Amino acid sequence: MKRENNQHAGNAGGLLVFILTAGVFGIINTEMGVVGILPQIAETFRISVPDAGWTVGLFALIVALSAPVMPMLFSRVNRRTVMLLALGTFTLSNLVSAFTDSFTVVLIARAIPAFLHPVYVSMAFTVAAASAGKAGAPRAVARVFIGVSAGMVLGVPVTSFIASMASFSMAMLFFAAVNAVVLVATLLFVPSLPVRERLSYGTQLGVLKKAVTWQAILAVTMINAAMFGFFSYMSDYLKTITEISYTLIGTVLLVYGLANIVGNVLAGRLLSMNAARCVTLIPFVLFAVYASLFLLGGWLVPVIAIIFVLGILAGIASNNMQYIITDAAPEAPDFANGLFLASANLGTTVGTAVCGLFITFFNTRYSVLGALLFLVAGIVFIFLRNRSSNPLSSSQILKNNHEKPSFRTH
Repeated sequence: MKRENNQHAGNAGGLLVFILTAGVFGIINTEMGVVGILPQIAETFRISVPDAGWTVGLFALIVALSAPVMPMLFSRVNRRTVMLLALGTFTLSNLVSAFTDSFTVVLIARAIPAFLHPVYVSMAFTVAAASAGKAGAPRAVARVFIGVSAGMVLGVPVTSFIASMASFSMAMLFFAAVNAVVLVATLLFVPSLPVRERLSYGTQLGVLKKAVTWQAILAVTMINAAMFGFFSYMSDYLKTITEISYTLIGTVLLVYGLANIVGNVLAGRLLSMNAARCVTLIPFVLFAVYASLFLLGGWLVPVIAIIFVLGILAGIASNNMQYIITDAAPEAPDFANGLFLASANLGTTVGTAVCGLFITFFNTRYSVLGALLFLVAGIVFIFLRNRSSNPLSSSQILKNNHEKPSFRTH
């Protein structure tokens, strides 16, 4: 009987994580899917492409600014209620975008759900970790990250295909349909998820008093700046340095995205086996791979192989970064996940700007140099974070293969 109860609980937890992963996919799809249809948006509303770009920029700006605050404000609310509110808002906003003929209304319809983006994604990480127990938490969170990767990898080409074959409105209806399906699944299969420990806002904000929290935040910002600083210009790099066609560029980007999903799967296993070693070593491996890309950028076959490896490493690194922030502030998981989203978005913005400057003053190849510099900074903050978490030095962790993790498991 006990075994049957455990199996039932495991199945229920697996279904919950699957629904959360699908929900994250729908929300990331809504955010990033419009990247591939900016020309169609401009044509539909008779505006310029840069103006159409506000559908991306405004959404991202709101997410970055609200990420530390909104998850904390909703941390006392029943998780199921939060899920339904966010999914309902995203569904409705996409329906409004599909049927309006006003670009201003489209911007407003995208701005409102953007405030709930960090709430849902942060809560998805927290609930997935809690549903799997301490040992299974990294793998559960890694599955949710698959939704993030899939939203970016599959959302953009699928949305672009729909818009090119039909219209902008049909693309928005696709967004609405994905969110609506998850909304119905949540209504039918997710039970009430009340918050058992309602933390005060003061308690949650108190994690900012710890040096280890800021070290984790800065590590996430720098590592994400390295990854997205180059990723933002990957298409240009492949075109100007590797000199391949636009058709092949699309294929290479798809390979990168699929490899990213593989990295998410591997991350769950690696973090479960030895979180400290995984978090410490991956930035060094990233550094070596980026350095190889800088040296071999003009060679097609090596570049494709390097991009594939980068995709896997990026998937692992994203999980690592979420892990070190929530591990630094386990007493406030919702707020910690909000800090992760804020620092990750800040890293993306800073990395894109700085690597863009390297391109402006030198050439596209040197965007990789910008990524390497951010990685060095990230490695420094990870070492500081490791020292704060454990009296053993990070160098000892690297040398001792049998050392226990310096990070607590969730």
